Amino acid sequence: MSTSVLRPAQLLRNFYNSIAYFPSLLAMAYVSLGLVALLPPLDDNQLPRLITQLSLESPGNARSLLAALLGGMISLMVFSFSMVMSVLSQAGGNFSQKLVFGLVSERDHQWVLGNYLGTILYVLMLLIVPNVHEDQETWRSIAIYLACAMVIHCLALFVYFIHNVSRSIQIDTVARDLHIATRNSMEHQRQKESTEQWRYLPTPIPITANRYAVYTDQAGYLQSADLTALATLAESLDGVIHLRFRFGEHVVENQPAMILETHQTPDEAWCKSARDTLVYLDGESVEECFSHGMSQLMEVAIKALSPGINDPGTATLCLHRMTDLLCRYLQWQPANTLVDSEGRRRVSWPVERFDSLLHRLFVPILIYGEQDQGIQLELLKAVKTLSLFAESANLDALQSMAERILVVLDDICEHFMDRQFVNEQLNGGDHCLDLPTLLPDHEN
Repeated sequence: MSTSVLRPAQLLRNFYNSIAYFPSLLAMAYVSLGLVALLPPLDDNQLPRLITQLSLESPGNARSLLAALLGGMISLMVFSFSMVMSVLSQAGGNFSQKLVFGLVSERDHQWVLGNYLGTILYVLMLLIVPNVHEDQETWRSIAIYLACAMVIHCLALFVYFIHNVSRSIQIDTVARDLHIATRNSMEHQRQKESTEQWRYLPTPIPITANRYAVYTDQAGYLQSADLTALATLAESLDGVIHLRFRFGEHVVENQPAMILETHQTPDEAWCKSARDTLVYLDGESVEECFSHGMSQLMEVAIKALSPGINDPGTATLCLHRMTDLLCRYLQWQPANTLVDSEGRRRVSWPVERFDSLLHRLFVPILIYGEQDQGIQLELLKAVKTLSLFAESANLDALQSMAERILVVLDDICEHFMDRQFVNEQLNGGDHCLDLPTLLPDHEN
């Protein structure tokens, strides 16, 4: 049984990441403004003369105006978000279904939706409140003027919304936003792991003490965990916690999530505290796990290379973004161990090796673009660039990837002109790879 109801922090996190976050806050602000406008009304003799001159002769007769504003706002809102559904359908077909929720949950789109909802609620409050007395007409007139200003503001937001939605499905914008989000997530993790407690220990310590498994209590994507809290729990039993999953992976209920290595037997309260440190999300979060951003760029690239779309330019653009992110990754080794103040290991977790990440990102593009000479040359160029930042341990993986790309190029370049063009590109640019000067002689 899921225990998410027992985790207020997780519920708040889910609400913050949901589509309803900004609209809820803005709707509450508009309702508060409506209460200020209606409860209690001020007499005309309490207001400056300059303001009373703006009073309508009969604010009660403005109900037809308010009804027209309300109907117009509802129609505007329906039209705006029917357009969103059309855009999302196009984005899901051209790029990746994973990007659809990200387009809906953009803060700019939430801001527009929140202003629409708030304006509707404000106008509705003015409609349902009875007429005011004759000596309170100015206060009600100001509220009606404010409703008109809100509708004009929403019309301006509608123009902005059309521009923003049309721009959000452009591949340059999609790739750029994914690239920026992934880079920011990577930088955030790098800063978090900058202290001495966060280390990378390449050789795992054998588990020699008693072992106790802690199982998951729900299914979902384990995007992260409160590793500092886990280290404190491990220290309380003088033990070591070994996480059995990589961050971002999907787990099922009752799957071993961690192994506790200790000579003391943990109780159920300790196990519950350990499970409560795990952060579940319904889908992939680039903010929590930067590798998801790279994977989504790869998925957009292979979708562009599919026969139905056949857009190698988009795949090339995504490949350039991935190359930049991998270059940044090569200059930083993510930690896989958290130690205490005495330098003793308290929490360890698996991290993806560079060769695995390179294979997972580049091989699908290589396969889907197997008949595209340009894509293969862009892959080779990316591998060359990465070799300039790689140490010897990762250079072997890049060398193997380059050799695999050369095999594909040798197969697809049958005409002598194609082979001549590829031969000119083989050793162009700076790199640290061992590449042949020419493709092997092609047998007719």
